[in-house]
Amino acid sequence: MTAPTPLLRVVVLVSGRGSNLRAIAARAAAGELAVRIEAVVSDRADAGALEWARARGIPTSVLSPRNFPDREAYGRALGDIVESHAPQLVVLAGFMRILSDEFVLRFSGRMLNIHPSLLPRYAGLHTHRRALGAGDREHGASVHFVTPELDGGPVVLQARVPIVAGDDEASLAARVLREEHVIYPRCIGWFAAGRLAFRDGAAWLDGKRLDAPVVCGCETKEGA
Repeated sequence: MTAPTPLLRVVVLVSGRGSNLRAIAARAAAGELAVRIEAVVSDRADAGALEWARARGIPTSVLSPRNFPDREAYGRALGDIVESHAPQLVVLAGFMRILSDEFVLRFSGRMLNIHPSLLPRYAGLHTHRRALGAGDREHGASVHFVTPELDGGPVVLQARVPIVAGDDEASLAARVLREEHVIYPRCIGWFAAGRLAFRDGAAWLDGKRLDAPVVCGCETKEGA
């Protein structure tokens, strides 16, 4: 009898409703993603993702930065909470705090983020507005390893979304979000399977250094 595949222990950091958290959990529940969400941690007590996680028996924690004198102190306390769950991977899913360098380095090589733009374009906030304002013809989302540089870690996978006539921030954001729900679980699955790693400051997939991200050019198209 074949032994079951061990599940990758994951801690998810959120600030809002947690739609990417839900997408990851749905794939795991369907047996399509070999992960176990050990905990959901938020900087906001009113984050919708917390209520969702509690209803499913997933441990949750709230740590407000208002209770700390600076980012470094907050990062140390946040790191202790995350580490207490012994994660093999930390997943940022709409966590809207800039993390301290100490926190990032503590989980170096085992922390992923998803950003709603085709990095390196539009690091930071208001990505959809900026893409529309620039007259771009396409936009998208990027999954990347987290490094101390804001949204600057090596990008693993991108999904491209065309910008069409009549798009506004809301319509564009909705289409990009659908792609996030595809590519984020996919990257996490690669990591869980040992296919994806962070080494020598770069992302490696199937033993090969990624000098450019893998690109999914079709909206909501499934693949490897």
